[in-house]
Amino acid sequence: MARLPRLILPELPHHVILRGNNRQAIFFSDLDRQQLLATLAESAALYRVAVHAYVLMDNHLHLLLTPPSADALSRMMQSVGRRYVGWFNARHQRSGTLWEGRFRAGLIEGDRHLLACMRYIELNPVRAGICAAAADWPWSSAAHHLGLARNVLISEHEMYWQLGNTPFEREHAYREFLEQGVTSSERAQFTEAVLRGRPVGSQGFLRPLAVDHAAVVVARPRGRPRKAPMASGGE
Repeated sequence: MARLPRLILPELPHHVILRGNNRQAIFFSDLDRQQLLATLAESAALYRVAVHAYVLMDNHLHLLLTPPSADALSRMMQSVGRRYVGWFNARHQRSGTLWEGRFRAGLIEGDRHLLACMRYIELNPVRAGICAAAADWPWSSAAHHLGLARNVLISEHEMYWQLGNTPFEREHAYREFLEQGVTSSERAQFTEAVLRGRPVGSQGFLRPLAVDHAAVVVARPRGRPRKAPMASGGE
């Protein structure tokens, strides 16, 4: 099956996931994680991509990004992937690929689903049983959004700023939002969307996109289409 084209639009947020090949670890130590974040910061600055949220897991990572142009996100991710793999292979005396193919990306409707996507990303370690609370995992943007640590990598999205008029109000509101957790349907929606490259949004957001990007926006059933039954007595 031919892979679907990516739907990447400028000035809109995108949920991105990058996995290790065969689910293998992409980090062996905290130094590896520090290097990935440093590489991400440099590449994001180079291509002027805003990083709103992230989490580094053992064998994959999630990002929430807004690119300034249609190709900036791809160039940034190519830069991160190429530079980190070169550093990782040299450090650990290995060769060959590290990633499971190309990165996956799904467009997110900014004014409706962005905060929910942030929550989905930052609660990954809690769902995995690594920690009891999102703020306990040092390799995500949760501590920044909760006011526990300043992270210069993060560009706070407008929707986060709308949570309150002061930093304290925003942090308190986001803490309450984070504590609500992610429902099973919400989790399935974000997971399926990013892995299949489909946008997440309201019908009002998706409808105009479907005009020019139907192959990506319109979900189709998996597997081969069923054959229509042949009418008797004719072609």
